[in-house]
Amino acid sequence: MSQFRLTQISDTHLARRFNLLIDNFHCVSEHIDATRPDLVLNSGDVSFDGPTSRDDLAFARDLHAALPVECRYLPGNHDIGDNPTAVGPVPTQLPTEDTCNAFTAVYGEDRWQFDAAGWCFIGLNSLIMNTGLDREAAQFDWLATQLGKAAGKPVALFLHKPLFLDLPSDPEQAETSFRYVPQPARQRLIEMFGKVDLRLVGSGHVHQRRDYTFGHVRQIWAPSAGFIISDARQQRIGIKETGLVEYRFQPDSFEVRHVRARGQTDVDLDVLLGKEAAA
Repeated sequence: MSQFRLTQISDTHLARRFNLLIDNFHCVSEHIDATRPDLVLNSGDVSFDGPTSRDDLAFARDLHAALPVECRYLPGNHDIGDNPTAVGPVPTQLPTEDTCNAFTAVYGEDRWQFDAAGWCFIGLNSLIMNTGLDREAAQFDWLATQLGKAAGKPVALFLHKPLFLDLPSDPEQAETSFRYVPQPARQRLIEMFGKVDLRLVGSGHVHQRRDYTFGHVRQIWAPSAGFIISDARQQRIGIKETGLVEYRFQPDSFEVRHVRARGQTDVDLDVLLGKEAAA
């Protein structure tokens, strides 16, 4: 395969009760139907409330199953629960073996590796990091094995949370500790990927589109496919809009295209929750 086309969608937050998010997903589906990439990746928060609503997980999976191309998935905090951190408050829902098993029962995997167009692609479950769950240690062991097989290939890493804001050494702050891969797992990942030819880190979670390079690694934050978060609720870091990201990989190079599907709207979270409360 001389080239590999991947479309990343993220933070779809699907549930039967949110018609505005379903409408945006249908717009994304039509775009994917028209462009026909080799793979669609949902980089997490596939569902709106997976830890307490197994129906949200199943409903989101059914909508993705109708897409005309293969899909891969990674869990987000709305799918399995959120990481504990050293400085922030304890999340109301932590990942557990039960929530992780519920996700994999519906989506098949919560981590994966494959090769295409001369690249090594790795997807990680970033929400189990710092949990102390057995599957956290198992994932790091698995990752070490996969990186040992990279054999000089350029590597693309995908996970739900960005590794950091601007620098690997960015200090953790209580008000934003939930936004990035927490320490010390972050440093461990950086050290492990420092031994291979990491070229790309693709993430979601923040509901803002961002594209920058640190060192020789391009950091892509995919926007939410579903909704935006107001400045009153969240600091503006990148571009607040709904959309998706398209990648074209060739041996030793890649291109990135930031797009919005035709008809996608910037649903505001406050409006979305207001409509649910009024229903």
